[in-house]
Amino acid sequence: MEIIGIDLGGTNLRAGVVRDGVLQPVVSRPLKARGSRLEVTEQIFGIIDEMIDDDTTAIGIGVPGLVDPVSRILYDVVNIPAINETDLRGILEQRYRLPVKIENDANCFALGEYHFGVAQPYRSVVGLTIGTGLGAGIINNGRLLAGKHGGAGEFGMISYLDKNMEYYVSGRFFEHVYKTQGEIVYRRAVEGDIEASYMYDDFGRHLGEAIKLVLYVLDTECIVIGGALKAAFSFYARSMWETVRGFAFQRSVPELKIAASVLPGSNVLGAAALHLSPRTNSRVNN
Repeated sequence: MEIIGIDLGGTNLRAGVVRDGVLQPVVSRPLKARGSRLEVTEQIFGIIDEMIDDDTTAIGIGVPGLVDPVSRILYDVVNIPAINETDLRGILEQRYRLPVKIENDANCFALGEYHFGVAQPYRSVVGLTIGTGLGAGIINNGRLLAGKHGGAGEFGMISYLDKNMEYYVSGRFFEHVYKTQGEIVYRRAVEGDIEASYMYDDFGRHLGEAIKLVLYVLDTECIVIGGALKAAFSFYARSMWETVRGFAFQRSVPELKIAASVLPGSNVLGAAALHLSPRTNSRVNN
């Protein structure tokens, strides 16, 4: 089986071929995110045309927005406004005469980890993508949980303290609370800066509260952290776990797996995995 997986981001378009469960080299192109609908779709056509061949069986795409589970129309694609209210699946199926599946990018991240990454031993998984925002993909008993309108897992929108969860659990936390950039804090932490370490401790406590919220709602087995903040996991893991250990139902905590993603191309793999059964024998070529 050969599937083209595409990660449609706010700045870059990334794609790769997943052949018999192995991800081939990923291609990345700058995306004209503020371009017209024609410009954006032409870029998608271009990267597919580079990869498609007679062995291609399907195409999967992750988008930074919501997908109506019935009509498959895209909506709330804030970073790529031209494709809002678009039947991108229909456009691609008509052009390539192949089955196409489209899903929210956080859902694709969770699927990628479930089929190919650290979440493979588990049946209930939440993938938390922590970047400019906070997104989540939910695998419940081996199946993706998207919700009636495709918006399941938007924990970042839940009210928390004086704002919402995303305000305190995203890469913009450092800008919001400490008036600095996350990249600067990370660099300082790597150099052993005490103040940067304190900032990460603070972030970890907020993340721990978000994880407790996820546990109260879903009682999941495994949480995988992706996005820009995964690289700093070692700096906030301690305070995160200290907070999670305050979870009311203590039996859940020792059995809970929380890990940062180490899977290259997890969103691309997850987009391809939209065409896989709930669990197949999968492997990834690092």
